[in-house]
Amino acid sequence: MPFPGAIDYHKPGKPTVPNGLGVFYVIASAAYLFALHASHAFWGFPCEAVARGALPLAGCILFGGFLGLLDDWMDLRWRYKALTPIIASLPLVALRQGNPVMATYIFGKVNFGLFYYIAIVPAIITITTNTVNQLGGLNGLETLCPLVIMAGLALATILGPAKAVVAEMAILLAVPIAALAVLGALNFTGRIFVGNVGSFSAGITLAAYAIIANVEQALLIAILPYVLNSSLILLNFFIWRRLPRLSMTSEGYLYAEHRRSLQTLLAYRRPTRERVLVLKIVLLFIITSSLAVLATMLS
Repeated sequence: MPFPGAIDYHKPGKPTVPNGLGVFYVIASAAYLFALHASHAFWGFPCEAVARGALPLAGCILFGGFLGLLDDWMDLRWRYKALTPIIASLPLVALRQGNPVMATYIFGKVNFGLFYYIAIVPAIITITTNTVNQLGGLNGLETLCPLVIMAGLALATILGPAKAVVAEMAILLAVPIAALAVLGALNFTGRIFVGNVGSFSAGITLAAYAIIANVEQALLIAILPYVLNSSLILLNFFIWRRLPRLSMTSEGYLYAEHRRSLQTLLAYRRPTRERVLVLKIVLLFIITSSLAVLATMLS
């Protein structure tokens, strides 16, 4: 296939695997969302709320795909990469997506007004996208973890209280979930890498959808493993200037002699097969996503 190859460092023999196939997620998802918007314009289906959310979500995914491709091409430094997702929040801000009245645990419901659009929305997009992008390197992590959260957000939308969410909004994630599931199966078995184009666009999908569908609380709970991973990486880097690294035994087992990321925390002095390590991390996301759905149902 006409895709650049990338070395799979966590496999015996370090084979070269096609990279950047996350572009298919971007194309399929954006085309589907534009089709939803057109369908409402011509035939009145789906409902107006779904059609109004389809356009900015498609814009965010396209921005995310472009920024991911830019990173794959230029290998941006983290100081620049960390800020690029702010650009992807422009469709949400320009079309005033989301509800500026947010529930807080201390002060109850607060109307943030303009501050919501110029600060909170870009912050949600930037933090979510960067944390998703930082948990990678193993086959399946960049696809299966976002897939679990995406399914959780869709369920939170369907099962959430009618006064807070529009259940039909879950239609927005139908094709993104299907596309990510197909890529996830290929990625988990070591046949492809989705690249930064895949992880960027998947992360932006999660954040943008949560804002559009008003399920930000569910997103916050579901991404907790991502937050833990990024916190470990950043603390170790800024305090001790150390980065996480997995080692591999001659039998192909992965292990770590430190705890500087979620991966190395689970593999600390415990040799583990790559697939087993990935499934353990995915299980954490299943737990947090289930809690997110439950919290939305009870809110």
